[in-house]
Amino acid sequence: MTATLASPGRQATLSAVVAGLLIVAFFGGPALALDRVTFATNWLAEGEHGGFYQAKADGTYQRYGLDVTILQGGPQANNRLLLAAGKIEFNLAANLIQSFDAASQNIPLVAVAALFQKDPFILMSHPDAGFDKMEDLPRATAFIGKDAFVSVYQWLKSAYGFSEDKVQPYNFNAAPFIRDKNSIQQGYATSEPFSIEREGGFRPNVFLVADYGYDSYSTLIETRADLIAQNADLVQRFVDASIIGWINYLYGDSSKADALILADNPDMTKELLAYSREKMRELGIVVSGDARTLGVGAMTEPRVKSFFGKMAAAGLFKPDLDYRRAYTLQFINKGVGLDLIPRP
Repeated sequence: MTATLASPGRQATLSAVVAGLLIVAFFGGPALALDRVTFATNWLAEGEHGGFYQAKADGTYQRYGLDVTILQGGPQANNRLLLAAGKIEFNLAANLIQSFDAASQNIPLVAVAALFQKDPFILMSHPDAGFDKMEDLPRATAFIGKDAFVSVYQWLKSAYGFSEDKVQPYNFNAAPFIRDKNSIQQGYATSEPFSIEREGGFRPNVFLVADYGYDSYSTLIETRADLIAQNADLVQRFVDASIIGWINYLYGDSSKADALILADNPDMTKELLAYSREKMRELGIVVSGDARTLGVGAMTEPRVKSFFGKMAAAGLFKPDLDYRRAYTLQFINKGVGLDLIPRP
């Protein structure tokens, strides 16, 4: 059954919106205007954005008093700059590294929710080629993209002994990896293994780095510090509605959201969307760990501290950076939607 509103975590702000709508309807007045906001993603529309599209498609954002425009990311987009400049209200950050980086540059962007408890970043290797354990992978040629090289790969160097001289550029073309059995390639658990099976004709070994100590949150909602100060109610409603959207997308009828994704990104396929959704459920990308008790979108101070320590040890940030400026727990950990998540 498709979920709609979260009873245990329903906010007073939402109640006020609903009550206002009922009063207006009763007295025959004009409908209340929705707050118009823009949420920018970090890539072209895909299953990893499904919960946001779900909240738009099934009316959840509207029920929370919001008229949401989803602005796609892509190779030429710089949506974080639009957020910092005040052109949009919300942005999707891939991981906490981006949030820490904003803090290090004194850019007042703040992560307000983490929809993914596990970063879906993976490494893949060929089966039966001697690269069957994480400890084997540093010996292989590594096809790594530039963004991953300056982030997660730096942690892999410090944690598992990977080296830069093994790296070859990855330009979102799997052919070099498919040809070379002595290589590994980056990817996301929700997409690249699907493509390798179809293009390469084999099922790769998959190493989800979140299971090997890389404890960043992922798919974080970012906004500006000034918007939090001036309109915390708006931020709360967007966070709550997005949480409900993700629960609906994973456990309800995702067809309308998928249709919106396909309309925005014609290169996407229904098969890949179904695969992504299945993997997010199977691997606990969204619902696992603290999200099972605190609610989807959860973050905790000890975990953020742990990840920052690892990134500082890897040389990405100075140890004395005040990383706490990068996030807030003000809008999460309230149990929104917990009663809508199927029990394991």
